[in-house]
Parts: sequence; structure tokens; C-alpha cells
Amino acid sequence: MTEQNSTPNATWEAKLIQQLATDYLKEKKRKRRWSIFFKLAFIILFVWLVFAFYKNDQEGNEKTNKPHVALIDIFGPIEDEADTADNAARSLREAFKDKLTVGIILRINSPGGSPVQADYVFNEITRLRKLYPKTKVYAVCTDLCASAAYYIAAAADEIYANPASLVGSIGVLYNGFGFVDILQKVGVERRLITAGKNKGFMDPFSPLEPEQKQIMQSMLDSVHTQFEDRVMQGRGTRLKVTPEIFSGLFWTGTRAKELGLIDGFGSAGSVARDVIKNSNIIDYTVKPNVLERFANRLGTSMSSELAAQLGLNAKVTGKI
Repeated sequence: MTEQNSTPNATWEAKLIQQLATDYLKEKKRKRRWSIFFKLAFIILFVWLVFAFYKNDQEGNEKTNKPHVALIDIFGPIEDEADTADNAARSLREAFKDKLTVGIILRINSPGGSPVQADYVFNEITRLRKLYPKTKVYAVCTDLCASAAYYIAAAADEIYANPASLVGSIGVLYNGFGFVDILQKVGVERRLITAGKNKGFMDPFSPLEPEQKQIMQSMLDSVHTQFEDRVMQGRGTRLKVTPEIFSGLFWTGTRAKELGLIDGFGSAGSVARDVIKNSNIIDYTVKPNVLERFANRLGTSMSSELAAQLGLNAKVTGKI
């Protein structure tokens, strides 16, 4: 009787063990497949990144062996996070250095940005023009060439735009918000402790101090004067100085030509063809590759987080 009962139990246990072993092997195979999949995906991603890096580098080196016009694009906000100024400067150096470059076109479509970055590009254009006096620089404004973008354009030998382009905005601004009344209404107390009476300069949760407002205005006026000087340096007697020219207003291309902010109307293609007399255009614009963009974003994020932890974030941002 005992042997009869033990036989079914032994058979059931054997089947259970066999089933468990089978399931275990299936799970191992499934994990192995996923492991292989992720490894392959990583390899493909790595190869793609290397290819993108190589392709970007090769595109930057593909130059013609004939006389040509160098085209350099300056698009979007002019700021250090996007490396706009660095890329523009690198592009300019490459274009000027090429002995077959017969002219350089800066194609600009930007609302402005950092006066520091704009001045960096302005000075680089001025320096290179002195080193290569035979190579002229032409700025071509597309939809928008305002503030820091026009700051850069002013360094060119000549400026062109479309009659409907928006050009100018020679001014400097600081913008922010004040939340003092809101804190009082909701019963929140601001506890700001600083070493140095101006460390909390323009703090949005503290009342605006007349002395700090005056300091800020003085800073803006100083940058504005620098902006004016650069425009006067670049445009010279072509500029018709009026009470409004440096007021921060912007104008259509038609009015900008009347004021001497631009020299004529045209696109990058028409300037190359009709002004420089060479339709062979080569793009010299330095564009960050995938690895550079990733590294820059990572570096910016880490530095911003570190600054936040140390309480070093800049609260005041000047834009032109």
C-alpha cells in the first residue's frame, strides 16, 4: 500500500522538478536574449555617435578647390550655452584662413542675446579683417537681426537685409519680477541672510532698493554706451544718428536702409552673385556634433547644479 501511494507522489515530484528546470532554462534564455539585445543596441548607438562625429568633422573639411564665398550662419539666441560665439569665431577663422575665399557672408537670424558674446564675435571679425584686408565680410539679415545680432552685424564691411526684415533694437535690458506683496498676502516670511550688503542684489523676494536700482541702471547704461560705440565704429558716417537710433527701437529693412543701419537689400545668394560676383558658396558654419552637444549639456547641467548648491546662481542677466 505504501509503495502504491509513493509511486504517484514520486512521479508528481519528478514532473514538478522537470517543470521548474524547464522554466528556469526558459528564463535564462529570455534574459540572455535581452542581454544580447541591449548590448547590440549599445553597440549600434556607439557606432552611430562615432559616425555622426566623423561625418560632422568631414563636412567641416570638405572645401572646394575653386574660389568661393564662405557662408557662416548665426541663428537663434546668442548665448554661451549654445556656443554661438565660439562656433562663429571658429567658422570665421577657417573662412579667412582659406586662400580661395573671396568673400564671407554672415547670414544672421537672431533676436539677440549676450552683449559679452556679441562683443567677442565683433572683436574677432575686426581682428581678422585687419589680418586679411582683401577678404570682405558681408552681413545678411534674414527675418530678424536685433540687439546682439545687430551688434555682430555692425562689424561687417556691408550689411544687407530684406525690406521686410526687422533690424536694430540698439539697447540693453534687464527684466525680472518682484514677489514681495504676494509673500505678505500668503503670510510667507523671506529669510535672506547675506555677507555683503549687496549679495542679495535685485532679489525678487525683497523690496527694490533705490540704491540698487541706480546701480543696475548705471550698469545697463555702460553696456549701452559700449553697444553704441561698436555700431558707430562699424557703420561710421553711413549711420544717420537720430534721437531714436539708439533708443532700442527696431525697424523694417526699408527704414533701416534710410537710417544707414544697412547698405542695401539682398539675400545670401544675391549678395554672393551680384555683390561679390561669385556664386560658388561653401558653408563654413561650425556645428557642434552629437558628442559635443551632449558634453556641453552635461557640463552646463552639472555646473548649474553645483552653483545652485553653493548659492552662487547669478540673479541678474543682461541682454541686448
